[in-house]
Amino acid sequence: MTATLKTPTKTRRLVFPFTAIVGQEEMKLALLLNVIDPKIGGVMIMGDRGTGKSTTIRALADLLPEIEVVADDPFNSHPTDPELMSDAIKERFEEQSSLPITHKKVTMVDLPLGATEDRVCGTIDIEKALSEGVKAFEPGLLAKANRGILYVDEVNLLDDHLVDVLLDSAASGWNTVEREGISIRHPARFVLVGSGNPEEGELRPQLLDRFGMHAEIRTVKEPALRVQIVEQRSAFDQNPQEFSTHYQAEQDALQVKLVQAQERLAQVKMDYDLRVKISEVCSQLDVDGLRGDIVTNRAAKAIAALEGRLEVTVEDIRRVITLSLRHRLRKDPLESIDSGYKVSKVFNNVFGLEG
Repeated sequence: MTATLKTPTKTRRLVFPFTAIVGQEEMKLALLLNVIDPKIGGVMIMGDRGTGKSTTIRALADLLPEIEVVADDPFNSHPTDPELMSDAIKERFEEQSSLPITHKKVTMVDLPLGATEDRVCGTIDIEKALSEGVKAFEPGLLAKANRGILYVDEVNLLDDHLVDVLLDSAASGWNTVEREGISIRHPARFVLVGSGNPEEGELRPQLLDRFGMHAEIRTVKEPALRVQIVEQRSAFDQNPQEFSTHYQAEQDALQVKLVQAQERLAQVKMDYDLRVKISEVCSQLDVDGLRGDIVTNRAAKAIAALEGRLEVTVEDIRRVITLSLRHRLRKDPLESIDSGYKVSKVFNNVFGLEG
């Protein structure tokens, strides 16, 4: 999703600015890190109703700079990177080496709860394939979400089979559709963001583990902050243009910071001793598999890149380790200790810090 800076057009519908969102720092950080490194594996946001989950995700998509895509391609193929091209575009690229380019906003696809597998993955027109001998593919939501953000509200109410499909595509970066011996695949690299309310049921542990990060958000308790949030929302609703203009400088600065972080990421290094300690924390917490280690490493590098550094510090790891591990702990129904507190405690012990 690495992008080139482009000034947004004034004709499109205005979205509440990301930099104007008060509080919910954990959610905002997790989203920004996934934009810098989509390989972190997405974010699961669990929290109370009416805490600005959808507003924040729409604001993030709006904040991101425009990307270069091949003109008239339904998969948002990258004009020069073969890894981010559909097969048809790759063939054209190999033949003519230069493709028509256009710029477009990063797509945010909202997955409706009642979506069918065909709507999500796309369908093959068998009749056309048999009669005309062409692979007639009707792209689905995964094609639209390529190089963008796929948002699933109330992911805990979505059919488990569909959640599996989404997670597989997010992990592999490809979507494959097979019907009656015909197979079509296309790139599906997106930041997967799921949100839900814990009161409406938990996600199965094996599905939860596949999300890179897990952010918990709570309703703001402090009266002064609540008033500030209400007033900001009212000001935006009354005059979106004026409100957005007020935050434009901050939006532009954050956009530049994100693009620079994406470019810097590959150069960020982490000391071997710190990597060993991350794995020691995962081991002591009895985390199944190695996803926790991998995500924590990636997230720590992404936060260093975001802050303009090329070396990961212990503080970087502290800021991301709870987000990366809290949902991977085995749940004991009799335990009252919050999983985030548990992660922090073990982290402090391993890194020799004061609790």
